[in-house]
Amino acid sequence: MTRNANADESGVFEGVRVAITGGTSGLGLALVDELMRRGARVAFVARTRERVEDVMRSHPGACGIVGDVARKEDIHPIALQIAGNLGGVDVLVNNASSLGPVPLALLADTECEELELALDTNVLGPFRLTKALLGALAASAREGRGSLVLNVSSDAATSAYPSWGAYGASKAALRHMTQIWNEELAADGIRFLSIDPGDMNTPLHAVAVPDSDPATLKQPETAASELADAMAAALVPTAPAESRA
Repeated sequence: MTRNANADESGVFEGVRVAITGGTSGLGLALVDELMRRGARVAFVARTRERVEDVMRSHPGACGIVGDVARKEDIHPIALQIAGNLGGVDVLVNNASSLGPVPLALLADTECEELELALDTNVLGPFRLTKALLGALAASAREGRGSLVLNVSSDAATSAYPSWGAYGASKAALRHMTQIWNEELAADGIRFLSIDPGDMNTPLHAVAVPDSDPATLKQPETAASELADAMAAALVPTAPAESRA
């Protein structure tokens, strides 16, 4: 795997406080690896206590938080643990995702509860967690540390694929919500990115397309390096507009 040496040597992530949802497998776990390697302080969130504890054992210094972003009642406990354990937050990566129905189904065959799960996980979860952490993110911007929210997107957010309706509709909503957040909070120094990492060899993709050839897919470690480079480029410390000279 080819890494961007300039990004690694720049020290952009040294001491940066990063929270990652869906951090125990696939892209989320690869991001925990990559960002810790670059010097970030990382808190990650996942639903399964055993997996959280496993990742904490293999990543000394990482803070694991058990919670489900799809559950409204979990959001504030997650946010409090992120801010409390990291002493604030500079970067939030909303990575946790749900396909909706499994196996994938046409919209007409999708149960309301399956669509609701996709929306709860892929839209409302990121919305609620971002909102709960806005104060901490704004404080980072005021302190000149830089402040960034990355929402992991998909090509299904912009292209209509049969049987990907619940996932695609929810990712499209997340993508547009990201753009709105970015417009509304630019003056506060908080940047928002929506990035499609591409088709990856992850457990989520294996569930969605079980007959896919892993050799044709991007490795999550490669995607994590690419996303980290994009975050590093965006993570330029900016103060809110009213405090700039």
